[in-house]
Amino acid sequence: MMATIKFEDDEVQVDAAIIGKGLGVDPSVVQPLIREGKIASRHERGEGADAGRLRLTFFLGNRRFQVIVDDAGRIIRRSAVDFGDRALPRALRRPSG
Repeated sequence: MMATIKFEDDEVQVDAAIIGKGLGVDPSVVQPLIREGKIASRHERGEGADAGRLRLTFFLGNRRFQVIVDDAGRIIRRSAVDFGDRALPRALRRPSG
């Protein structure tokens, strides 16, 4: 089975279809939105009990999408939050524990 997320050197490659689905946008607009700075992202390496895992977080407007992957790039968990017309709370822009 092929990994859904790929690691190359120190870079993480995520298919636009995964990000698009998580943020509720067509995959064809993901790259342009990233280039425009409208989609922001962050990644965090797991420590202790979470060693070997990586949390990838993507932000677009009032939406946050997270995926947790194992060291082979397989998605373990996904979560998405959409606050609609309300602003994304500042607490959701910080790493979750």
